[in-house]
Amino acid sequence: MLWNQAVHTDRDVTANRPDIIIKNKKEKTCTLIDVAIPVDRNAVQKEAEKKLKYKSLCIEIQRMWKLKCTIIPVITGATGIVTRSLRKNLEAVPGKHSIGSLQKTAILGTSHTQYGKYCSVKLEA
Repeated sequence: MLWNQAVHTDRDVTANRPDIIIKNKKEKTCTLIDVAIPVDRNAVQKEAEKKLKYKSLCIEIQRMWKLKCTIIPVITGATGIVTRSLRKNLEAVPGKHSIGSLQKTAILGTSHTQYGKYCSVKLEA
């Protein structure tokens, strides 16, 4: 498993750094996982964008490493909204996952960002 590592290819690939790469040599598979927390109305669009973004990298991995490559976007909206395909996408990722914990993390991160943006207090020395 690689985390935030660039994949070096023979051909020029602009998007060569997915968030997580899981390489399974026994099953001859490679899984590219990219995570995003967009504004809620852009969640479905962001999912399609991630699949398209890493398509050329997936083709190069299949050619160079001789592995079957899949792209799994994990998209949770800023207020916890999820896409219809998230459950199916998470089933393809090894390990135990909870949509509820993803939603909680997204909401807490959003509230933390907004709290800092609107509730910052300047202290005078």
